[in-house]
Amino acid sequence: MALIERYQKTTDISYWEGQIPMSYIYTVGRAGEKFFREMMNGRIFGAKCESCDVTYVPPRTYCEKCFARLEDHYADVGGKGTVHTFTECHEAYDGTKKQKPSIVAMIRIEGTQGGIVHWLGETHFKDVYIGMSVEAVFKAKKDREGGILDIKYFRPIK
Repeated sequence: MALIERYQKTTDISYWEGQIPMSYIYTVGRAGEKFFREMMNGRIFGAKCESCDVTYVPPRTYCEKCFARLEDHYADVGGKGTVHTFTECHEAYDGTKKQKPSIVAMIRIEGTQGGIVHWLGETHFKDVYIGMSVEAVFKAKKDREGGILDIKYFRPIK
């Protein structure tokens, strides 16, 4: 087929019907590993670009503005942030109805770019608003496993 010709039917192109068996290993990468290791210590870490003066949460390996390497520029960004957007969930991940709805929000950590999607706690849906100040509530140290769920939820700062 010449470069300027087009396929008339998508079935003229090779395709696979059914399932493709494959196995894979997903890793969080070096920046993600630092982020989750620090979660075990009750801290949220970001990666700071000295050139752009931007701190990314979750941390990245390279700055998305100038492509500077950020791997050696991790910093504790604290646990306070603001609600960027939110919703109320009435179903669990498997589609079953929850006994009590939960609130999920995109939290922008103070002084950073990016954010964390997580639950809100110690509040009611009617009281949540965009721009609301919140702080991370971590599980007890003995219960932390080095994952995002080491943060139980974010609660309003009174």
